[in-house]
Amino acid sequence: MEAVTMQTRNLSFLLSEGPGRISRAQAIIPAGTGVVAAGTAIGELTAAKGSFVPSPDAEVAGIEGAEVATAILAYGVDATDEDVEVLIIDRLAEAKLPMLTFHASVDDETKIAAKVAQLDAVDIRAR
Repeated sequence: MEAVTMQTRNLSFLLSEGPGRISRAQAIIPAGTGVVAAGTAIGELTAAKGSFVPSPDAEVAGIEGAEVATAILAYGVDATDEDVEVLIIDRLAEAKLPMLTFHASVDDETKIAAKVAQLDAVDIRAR
């Protein structure tokens, strides 16, 4: 029998959020980003306000600004061929750290701690 790894389910990373919809916002994942899982730490592009991509460890040409994680993607999406409107968690929330997903360049505990600190700066606590 083949082993199967389950992906993070939509919003399953969320421990709590502010009242009403205060923790949620609309954003865009731009075409060419590819498949992005729910619970991914994302950063906003400097050149395209309101557009977010997975937050890399350091600045990357073409996605400047995204190196600072400022939100978490609520629902998994496929933005391979076209821009996708998404729901993000961008403030006043608690997230389950083991259920968060990070850019491939965020590949050790020090880098993960830096992303957690960036999220903490916008009042998203990863526990």
